[in-house]
Amino acid sequence: MKKHYIIILLFALPYCLFAQDVFDLKRCIEIGLDRNYEIRITRNDERISDNNLTIGNAGYLPYLNLNSGYSGTVNNTEQRLTSGDINKNNGVHNQALNAGINLDWTVFDGFNIQANYGRLKELQQIGDLNTRLAIENFVMNISNEYYNYIQQKIRLNNLRYAVKLSRERLRIVEARYSIGAGSRLELQQAKVDFNADSSMLIKQNEVIFTSLVQINQLMAMDDVEQPLSITDSIIDFNPFLNKDDIWRNLQGSNVFLQLYKRDKNISVLDLKAIQSQYFPYVKVNAGYGVTQNMYEVGSFDRQKNLGFNYGVTVGFNIFDGFNRERKRKNAVIEVQNKELEYQQVELSLRTDLSKMWMAYQNNMELTNLEKENLQTAQDNYTIALERYKLGDLSGIELREAQNSLLEAEDRLILAQYNTKLCEISLIQLSGKMLSYIY
Repeated sequence: MKKHYIIILLFALPYCLFAQDVFDLKRCIEIGLDRNYEIRITRNDERISDNNLTIGNAGYLPYLNLNSGYSGTVNNTEQRLTSGDINKNNGVHNQALNAGINLDWTVFDGFNIQANYGRLKELQQIGDLNTRLAIENFVMNISNEYYNYIQQKIRLNNLRYAVKLSRERLRIVEARYSIGAGSRLELQQAKVDFNADSSMLIKQNEVIFTSLVQINQLMAMDDVEQPLSITDSIIDFNPFLNKDDIWRNLQGSNVFLQLYKRDKNISVLDLKAIQSQYFPYVKVNAGYGVTQNMYEVGSFDRQKNLGFNYGVTVGFNIFDGFNRERKRKNAVIEVQNKELEYQQVELSLRTDLSKMWMAYQNNMELTNLEKENLQTAQDNYTIALERYKLGDLSGIELREAQNSLLEAEDRLILAQYNTKLCEISLIQLSGKMLSYIY
């Protein structure tokens, strides 16, 4: 018997000896939002999309270039004069130096620049939505695991109670056996049942440890085995959610729906960019520079130019092999596809809401039912134990009553946990997952 007590004590001590900080769900979320690697990477991607939203990137601003160069030629020349004379020179080395500043600016290109800027705005919004999606997924995952940790700790306490009950039964059997009132078979069976319950208790510590490591990983803790003490010991859920409110919030706030909406807007802007090719374009250029040519033969040996140049270009693509029209038709079809995808996602979310709402209601009913079952199982076991002490009930029947009690406890906590998971999923569907942070 002492050996069994020692084993159970060794597995229980790690959860009792550490002096540690106390965490609630809000604190776990806050730490994870600051440290979680996926969220940090997504936020950096959002910063990139923010940096890309500039009028220069869209094409509103001109390009200004400073350039200089040097070139030369080495030729054999032959010049025939009007008088009939011929001048021949071999290895004539002419050189040219230039430097200047040039400006190129597309003033108008059929509203393509405006379409580009609108596209950059949509991409910035997508970056923001992706960050929000990563945060919502993190909040959902850590909330699910947090309540799983509570569930497993409750089950640990239930198993400890089961071991306590088995130990009491073993004590009674040993007492009976010692005075010759009990059989060795009953004693052996009581020991087997006690060992089985002790084994389940030991395995449950492993389950709790796995959940603890998962929470620490989500929070990106340096030590994933860091002990975790939480404030909550029961699983509470909100029984007053309203399906109509969730649907209204979903249509206006659901991240997936918003992402598909932005994707649809981008397809419309892509169509506008293609349609801009039906308009002429206007470009201006200007420059200021110096050019110096050096000649080895001729009436002068060098020439230097310093000044300003400018120009305007107006153009229009008359024919491009019908590619422009082909691109336009494909872009129109793409806009239609994006609209269909949006409607498809909306229908899928409505379906998810219906299924999750049914599960939410069913699990609430199961919770109420299992509460009644647990009370009945507790009463049954109390009666069974008293009858067992009086010798009016066999060990097998007492064991059945004990198993019924443990199963009732497990079903109740599982129903509560499943209800909480449904609640969290419904809140995510409604687009209000961030409410868990505040």
